Amino acid sequence: MSSTFARLLLEHAAQRPEAPALREKVYGIWQTTTWSALAVLVRELAHGLAQAGVSRGDHIIVVGDNRPRLYATMLASQALGAVPVPLYQDAASPEYVFPINNGDVAYAVVEDQEQVDKLLEIREQCPQLARIWFDDPRGLRKYSEPGLQSLDDLITTGREHQKSHAGFFDAEVQRGQAEDDAAMFFTSGTTGNPKGVVHTHASLIDRARAGAKFDHLTASEEVLAYLPPAWIGQNCFSYAQWLACGYVVNCPESTATVTIDLKEIGPTYYFAPPRIFEGLLTTVMIRMEDAGSIKKGLFDHFMTLARRVGPTLMDGKSIGLLDRLHYAIGDLCIYGPLRNTLGFSRVRVAYTAGEAIGPDLFTFYRSIGINLKQLYGSTETAVFVCLQPDHEAKADTVGVPIEGVEIKLTDSGEILVKSPGLLKGYYKNPAATAEVLTDDGWYRTGDAGFLDAGGHLKIIDRAKDVGRLAGGANDGAMFAPKYVENKLKFFPFIKEAVAFGDQREKACCFVNIDVEAVGNWAERRNLPYAGYTDLAGKAEVIALIRDCVDKVNADLAQDDKLAGSQIHRFLVLHKELDADDGEMTRTRKVKRGYINDKYKVLVDALYEGKSEQFIETAVKFEDGRSGSVSATLKIIDVPTYPAVRRAA
Repeated sequence: MSSTFARLLLEHAAQRPEAPALREKVYGIWQTTTWSALAVLVRELAHGLAQAGVSRGDHIIVVGDNRPRLYATMLASQALGAVPVPLYQDAASPEYVFPINNGDVAYAVVEDQEQVDKLLEIREQCPQLARIWFDDPRGLRKYSEPGLQSLDDLITTGREHQKSHAGFFDAEVQRGQAEDDAAMFFTSGTTGNPKGVVHTHASLIDRARAGAKFDHLTASEEVLAYLPPAWIGQNCFSYAQWLACGYVVNCPESTATVTIDLKEIGPTYYFAPPRIFEGLLTTVMIRMEDAGSIKKGLFDHFMTLARRVGPTLMDGKSIGLLDRLHYAIGDLCIYGPLRNTLGFSRVRVAYTAGEAIGPDLFTFYRSIGINLKQLYGSTETAVFVCLQPDHEAKADTVGVPIEGVEIKLTDSGEILVKSPGLLKGYYKNPAATAEVLTDDGWYRTGDAGFLDAGGHLKIIDRAKDVGRLAGGANDGAMFAPKYVENKLKFFPFIKEAVAFGDQREKACCFVNIDVEAVGNWAERRNLPYAGYTDLAGKAEVIALIRDCVDKVNADLAQDDKLAGSQIHRFLVLHKELDADDGEMTRTRKVKRGYINDKYKVLVDALYEGKSEQFIETAVKFEDGRSGSVSATLKIIDVPTYPAVRRAA
């Protein structure tokens, strides 16, 4: 059944007017917006936008955290047939120039003074950006820029416009069609300018409904919206599925309160990339290291049991009576309180995606009774391509194709997808569209993988990144850098990794330590340090990372196809890779080519056999200042292992 987002809103407002639609925490108190109140707000905003000149087909950028009035503005613009374009709120102002100019954007709705300042800074480069509305007025009282107004002013204008244009809003909603453009999401831009992915109401709503049907989602779900709205994953979970199902979306007060807000809300449906789950577990393990011997002993005892029988229980399989009784005691004493501490006491379905999740991390959450699963999708597929069914969650796959999805593999192993959720196209970029959409309707994902015997999809790497070693003992061997990097990042001490090896005789890598996990490790050993650079250069820390790399090599040796990807040499970088320094995307994807060029002196040192290398790097600090970080980095050799040959 086709629909539009505005029609879905009006259906909820008519059928369940007093049911909560959105909650926002303001000054420590949760404020609720009902469906009927939301519909009134959207109607007023739509009239205000129309009065300001917004019409069908116009693009409106939306920049900010998850906020009810920003959601309402997106709905209001869609009701008029305009297209919201969410952008990352933590991006530097120059990063907005291309999306605004590429999208011919004349209107912007932002959260606060920070976002207003960034847009005003680039206004000369974006002369068509005529109107900017802000939600939070703090700090903006004395601003007098042309076209700058508050959302309160826009709402007031809308109320006046509504008095003289009765029936206008409903007529505009009825004009809307399911095949109309609904939103545009810009890609990460890892290899150049980002591309604007255009989705229709039909593509987004169809995938939202397919995902909801797969996991039996209802209007009674509670969701915490804390990831960037510009990322299509957050947009699908807290916007498209929200309107498809009618559940409650909760907006945290700030990024600093997310952990507290998570515990207060107790979501039933939760999504996070692996780094969030890693961070939560790291916090738990750090606290346990500081616990008393009795408490720590109980925790270790019951976690050993949980790892042995917990996943079996989550898979719906039977275990012995004694183990079941033992696990029940553990649930009362350890697992239940731990789920509550994490904020997962009510979670019925939890998903992770975006990066591979470590098997130990995956097993930990499932072992304590959290139904953590993986999914596969992308901006171009409206997220929902493959999901893991309950009782069939595996750490090394990303699920089965869900309703409406077909998958096939090319001879080179690239995954092709056909789905109702495919992008309409890249905005003003027909050449790029033609590269990813075949004439017969298949989308080229760019990922390499295969379907296992159970029909689950397994991802190896980006197809373009899968290379070959050249020369030496492993000449011609497959090299999958992302696969290697993910294995390294499975260790809590390693935050990021960048592997090199294509067309080289051996694999080498850079490593970023996790300063919190390694810092806690160092403190327990009375190892003093003064900041990241000092900690990363400690001989003891380098030895710790060497052990992690050694274990990865031993693991890679078990796969004769990827045994050649074992790391021969590595170094620990003197600074954290950062999006502000151009080394990562806003979704924390490593820009491997950029890093290879920027740190060429380090890459050369790895392959020239040097034992150390001096490096000085320009950086941007959080307060906007520029500076530099320098260090002499140790380069470490690591043993490799012969491949284990499997019997045919």
